[in-house]
Formats: sequence, structure tokens, C-alpha cells
Amino acid sequence: MTKEGNILSFRILIDSKGNLVTELSGLPEKHIKKIFNKDEIPFIQKIIREGRVHLEPLHRLLEEELGNLKCD
Repeated sequence: MTKEGNILSFRILIDSKGNLVTELSGLPEKHIKKIFNKDEIPFIQKIIREGRVHLEPLHRLLEEELGNLKCD
């Protein structure tokens, strides 16, 4: 059986009301030790930290731009 889960994801979507939205989600770092073995932990921590460093600014930028479009 294959197990899978969201470590970190970024989505741009249209919700049920027709709004264009961005979504950044992922595994909280405090849960890493509950799921992964000690050899995997540094790798997973690096993925989450580096991913958030790059995705959070994009997420904020797009939310701001989308908010500006709604006001026009």
C-alpha cells in the first residue's frame, strides 16, 4: 500500500463563488517527527522551510494583486 500526504502545496483556484484565490498549505513542522524517521527528518524540514521561503512571497503578492482587481 502506498501512503501519501501533503508536505507542502501551493494552488491557484477558482472557488464555488467564482473568486480566484491562492492557497498555501502543508505539514506543520511540529508534526514531522511523528510521521518521518530520524534519517528523513532533515530532508523534510529542508523541503518545508525552503518551499515556504519561496512560496509565501508569491502567495502574498498574488493575494494583494487579486485584492486590487476586486476593488477596481
